Amino acid sequence: MTIRIYRPSTPGSRNKVVSDFSEITKIKPNKSLTKKFYRAKGRNNQGKITIRHRGGGHKRLYRIIDFKRNKYNILGLVTTIEYDPNRSARIALINYRDGEKRYILHPEALKIGDEILAGENIPVKIGNSLPLKNIPVGSEIHNIELHKHKGGQIVRSAGMSARLLNNDNNYATIRLPSKEIRLINNNCSATIGKLSNNDHSNITLGKAGRKRWLGIRPTVRGSVMNPVDHPHGGGEGRCPIGRSRPLTPWSKPALGVKTRRKNKYSDIFIIRPRK
Repeated sequence: MTIRIYRPSTPGSRNKVVSDFSEITKIKPNKSLTKKFYRAKGRNNQGKITIRHRGGGHKRLYRIIDFKRNKYNILGLVTTIEYDPNRSARIALINYRDGEKRYILHPEALKIGDEILAGENIPVKIGNSLPLKNIPVGSEIHNIELHKHKGGQIVRSAGMSARLLNNDNNYATIRLPSKEIRLINNNCSATIGKLSNNDHSNITLGKAGRKRWLGIRPTVRGSVMNPVDHPHGGGEGRCPIGRSRPLTPWSKPALGVKTRRKNKYSDIFIIRPRK
């Protein structure tokens, strides 16, 4: 998982850093594991824009990922490592002994030809999925369930992994990538290893056009607007925002404000909140 740095031969290639895709072994996805993907482009079920600066972008097929890993005790063989435009991590195509094929999130160090398993009493090795109670303390894990049989919901981004700190009293203590420490029922499953494409955070788009290909429209700073349009607007030249703290266009506090709901049901499981 390496990156490619461009020489500034054109304005668009100046500061451009991309993945070299050296680990990708197949370009087109498995047709039976894809489906049409309609992106909401920032609109709700009434067609109203609820998230600004979304729209356009290249067409995508959705790859159906097996987050549940419920092919228990059936050996699977890694056949390809592929790019997925809908997520930052790579995905791997698995051929199971019974003939079924599925995509999973690709852990780092899992190579083509390797075998993986899901179940309870199986070896603890990269790519295998086990209940938290059967995973040794100190292991790196990803694709972690919050509720049994619901499928992995957290730690699914490129280069991410959580660490299992403790395991007793029906709960596992896990340190998440955000440094949050929380309890999760130890009957929930997780996958061993760290996710691939660790260099995703080093990518630099290099030009506005690449941002448009990703479906992100231009964002205008509030400080260059008029006072009627934004609380930061107005003034002569390059002025400070003129407020005690940054605000949204609707005069709500912005930048660094915690958005987690107070007294949420899962607060009791959080030992140390994220920083």
